Amino acid sequence: MPRPIEEFKRTVESVAVIANATLSGDATTVITGLTHSSKNVQEGDLFIALPGEKVHGAEFAKDAIAQGAVAVLTDVEGATKVHGVPVIITANPRRAAGVISAWFYSEPMRDLYSVGVTGTNGKTTVTTLLHQIMSAAGRDSGLIGTVETRIGSEILASKRTTPESTDLQALSAIMRERHMRNLVMEVSSHAIALERIRGSHFAVVAFTNLSQDHLDFHKTMEDYFAAKAKLFSFEFADLAVINIDDAYGVKLAAHTELPVMSVSRHDTTATWHYVSISHDYMGAHVAIRGSGGILIEGKVQLHGGYNFDNLLMAVAIANESGIDPIDIAAILPHLSGAVGRLESVRLGQNFTALVDYAHSPDAVARVLETAHEITDGRVIAVLGCGGDRDTSKRALMGKALHDGADIAIFTSDNPRSEKPEEILVQMTLGLDIQEPSAIIQNRSDAIKTAVNHAQEGDLVVVLGKGHETGQEIDGVIHPFDDRVELARAIEDKK
Repeated sequence: MPRPIEEFKRTVESVAVIANATLSGDATTVITGLTHSSKNVQEGDLFIALPGEKVHGAEFAKDAIAQGAVAVLTDVEGATKVHGVPVIITANPRRAAGVISAWFYSEPMRDLYSVGVTGTNGKTTVTTLLHQIMSAAGRDSGLIGTVETRIGSEILASKRTTPESTDLQALSAIMRERHMRNLVMEVSSHAIALERIRGSHFAVVAFTNLSQDHLDFHKTMEDYFAAKAKLFSFEFADLAVINIDDAYGVKLAAHTELPVMSVSRHDTTATWHYVSISHDYMGAHVAIRGSGGILIEGKVQLHGGYNFDNLLMAVAIANESGIDPIDIAAILPHLSGAVGRLESVRLGQNFTALVDYAHSPDAVARVLETAHEITDGRVIAVLGCGGDRDTSKRALMGKALHDGADIAIFTSDNPRSEKPEEILVQMTLGLDIQEPSAIIQNRSDAIKTAVNHAQEGDLVVVLGKGHETGQEIDGVIHPFDDRVELARAIEDKK
C-alpha cells in the first residue's frame, strides 16, 4: 500500500493522548508511519494490532517489530503478546485506529471534496460515474472502491470495498499531496460497523438503497440499516444525498440530522428528478431537473432503470461539487459506467451477452428486469451464491433467478470453504426447475450451456462475480473471469 512522500512524525505519548489510551514504555519514541498489517511494516511504524474474527493481530506483533515497528497499539488482550517496544492500550483499537490515522495525516479528507456513497447496490456505479464526470470536467480526482483505487491516472488493485483506516487515510493524504481536488469512495456497512471510517469527514454522503444482504454479519435488516445510518451524521459529513424511491431512503431522510438533498426517478418533488427518459437500442436520452430549476439533458450509453438511479445521484453530487451543468450535459454521452456492471461482451454474435456483479436478491431481480427491457428475445441467466456468506439470501436469489429468467442456470460462485452442491441445494429449495433450465455446478460449463442455448435476439447474462478474476474454492483462488469464460463460450459456439 503506497504512502505519502511527506514525512509525518509523532511521539507515542501524543498518540496515546489522541486515542485516550494508556501507555507503557518510552513516551518519547517517535513514530513515522502507521499500519495494521505486519506485511506492510516500514521502519519507524506504529503497528496497530486489531482483534480479528479468528486471530488477534497481536499474534503478528513480533513479526512487525522485527520488520521495524517501534511501537504497538492494541487492547488489553493483545498487550500481553507484545514485548520490547512501547505499547498503547485501548479498549477499542479499531475506533482508536481511525481517530489516530486521520490525526496522524492531518485530516486529509477535509482538504479534498470528499464524497462517500453507501447502499446495498449501486455504490460502484455511482462512484465510477461521478469520478468520470469529475475527471472529464478537468478535476484530478481519487477513487476508492470495490473494483479499483485510482489516484489520478494511477490505478491500484482494491482488496476490499473500503480500506482499513490506516490505508484509507494514507491514500487520502497521497491524493492531497498530488493536488487532487476530489475523492469519491464507496463506504460499506462493514467499514462503518468496524470503525474503518472513524476520523473521516465527507463533504457529501449518499445513500442508494437497502435490500437483503450481509445478514451473516448484521443479523437483521434493522441492524444493517442502523449501520448505514451512522454515516449520516455531522460527525462524518456536511450534506446527505438520498434516493427517496427506496423505503429505507425515505426513513433515513426523515431521521438524519444532516441537511438532505433528495433524488428520485419517479417523485417530481425530489430535489433532483427526471423530466423524461427516452430509450433506444444504444441507451437513452435523459432530461434531469435539479436544484433551483436546473435542467440537464443529454444522451447516455446506459441501460436499466437502476442505472438511471445511479446516474441521477452522480449528476446531483457533481453539480453540488461546483461542476457547471452545461459541462455535465456535455459529459453525459461519454460516461461508460462501472466494470462488471452490465458489462457487454461482444464478439460479433447475434445475441446480447452481459456480465453483472448482482449478488443479492434485489440486485438479481433488478438486472433480470432490465434484461427483459433491452431484448425482445429470451433472457438466459447464470447465477451462483457465495460460500461463507449470508445463507438466508440463497433461496431468495434462486427464486429471483427462477422467476426472472426464461432459462435459469444455477451454478457455483465462490464456494470458499463450503461444498458447492450444498449451496445449490439451498439456492434451489422449493423450485420446480424444468428443462432447459438446469443446475450445473461447474461455472464454466454453466456459462457454456447458457451460450449454447442462445438464439438470435436472445440475451445471456452471467451474474454474481462481475469484475472478479478469481474463484475461491477451499481457500485457494483459481483464475476465473466471467467475461473471459463468456467470450470463450461464444467463440466455441461459432
